[in-house]
Amino acid sequence: MSQLPSEPNVDIATRILILRVQRVLLDEDLALLYGVTIKRLNQQVRRNLGKFPSDFLFQLTPKESDSLRMHFATLKKSRGAHRKHAPLVFTEHGAIMAATVLSSPRAVQMSVYVVRAFVKLREMLASNTTLARRLETLERSVAALDADTRKQFDQVYEAILGLMGSGSRKS
Repeated sequence: MSQLPSEPNVDIATRILILRVQRVLLDEDLALLYGVTIKRLNQQVRRNLGKFPSDFLFQLTPKESDSLRMHFATLKKSRGAHRKHAPLVFTEHGAIMAATVLSSPRAVQMSVYVVRAFVKLREMLASNTTLARRLETLERSVAALDADTRKQFDQVYEAILGLMGSGSRKS
């Protein structure tokens, strides 16, 4: 019997989206990770809806589906298009619960990977928030510097914000 890989070929952390102010995974990404078809995943979820309260799982509206398709230029039409039902979206807890209703060895093993991906994302967001606060404090402390030094600081500050992915600062 072959052993399942401890880390999947799917970089799930990059597939975590923020929808309705929650970090979520689309059903197709979760199905890929758990090694089942989208149809199988969604069947098992629908058979066990009592295990999926609204803070674990929700269905995309047609507008949200279209918005996702437009947001990701490379997004294949399989995401939400030509499907009988709109995609299901799983929060971290919903993704773990999905592993339990699938009850396959791979799904159970990969649920640990999903948890780690969500934790990693939370850590990155917290790190960026802390760094942003420190940069604001530093900016206030150099406000009294001469014009030349101030201009250099502004350039460094903008470069750091760019690296953090925040874009340019608010004026």
